[in-house]
Amino acid sequence: PNPFNPTTVIAFSLPERSRVTVEVFNILGQRVRRLLDEERPSGDYRVVWNGTDQSGNQVASGVYLYRLQAADRVTARKMVLLR
Repeated sequence: PNPFNPTTVIAFSLPERSRVTVEVFNILGQRVRRLLDEERPSGDYRVVWNGTDQSGNQVASGVYLYRLQAADRVTARKMVLLR
């Protein structure tokens, strides 16, 4: 759901085994959190972001971007957190 509070789910499918990175950035382009960075077999996946930074602190309401990179493909989407 967008906007979300307090969590959102990032769903994706892998057609083949790939190294997958999912990162969340603030609107200034600063990385807020790395949610996933590992190799996964083909299949459907869901990653949950609970609105916290890498240290576990809650982030402020606002616009965030997630970037999903798998093999040679990169996808970016906007998310809106409302507290």
